[in-house]
Amino acid sequence: MPDGSGPGNLADRAYERLEEMIVTQVLEAGATVSGNRLAGRLGMSRTPVRAALQRLAREGLVRVLPRRGLLVAGIDADKQLRMLEVRREIDRLLARRAADRRTDGEAAAFDGVAGAFDAAGAAADGDAFTRADRTFNRLLAEAARNEFAAEAAMLTQGHARRFWYVHRRRHSSVPEAARLHAAVARAVAAAEATTAAAASDALLDHVERFTRAVRDSGDDGGR
Repeated sequence: MPDGSGPGNLADRAYERLEEMIVTQVLEAGATVSGNRLAGRLGMSRTPVRAALQRLAREGLVRVLPRRGLLVAGIDADKQLRMLEVRREIDRLLARRAADRRTDGEAAAFDGVAGAFDAAGAAADGDAFTRADRTFNRLLAEAARNEFAAEAAMLTQGHARRFWYVHRRRHSSVPEAARLHAAVARAVAAAEATTAAAASDALLDHVERFTRAVRDSGDDGGR
C-alpha cells in the first residue's frame, strides 16, 4: 500500500517491536503474556500482533500455551552453544555471498551500519549496538540473495541478540563486539568475500568465547 499501512507492514512493525521487547527483557524470559494485552500496549489491532507472535513462535522466542497465553522462551547457554555450531556456517556463507552480490547501494548501507557500530562501540551503548545489529542482519540477508540461508539465520538472530544483551555487562564488551561486526560490514561493502568470511569467523569466535564464559560462570539467568 502506498501509505505503508498494509497488513504486512503492520505485522513487520509489530514483530520488530515485540522482538526488541524480548531481546531487551522488557518481556522477560519465562514471563507469560497475553496477545490482546500486547496489542493494546503497542496500540495496534490484534491481527498484525497475532502474525508477529506466530513469527516469534516459529523462531522459538515465544511458546503458545493453550488457554494460558504465550510464554517467553527461557535462556540457556548450552542451547546457545549448539546454535552457534549452525550459526557459524550460515553467517560465513551469508558474509561471503553478500560480498559477492551486494549492489552499490547496499555497499553504502553496509558502510553506514559499520559507522553505527563504531558509534555504539565508542559510547559503549548496548541498545544502539542491538539496533545496529538488527539492521546489519537484515542487510546481510538481503545482499546475499539466498532466501534459504536467510531463513535459517533468522531462527538464530533474536536468541543471539537477547543472550548477548542479558549477559553483556559481566561477560562482554560493547566496543569489541561492535568492532568485530563493523569489520564484517566493511569487508562486505568492499566486495572482499574472503575477508568477509574470515571476519565472520572472528566474530563467531568472540561470540563462542563469550557464551562459554557465561556458561562456566553459572550466570545463565532466565532459564
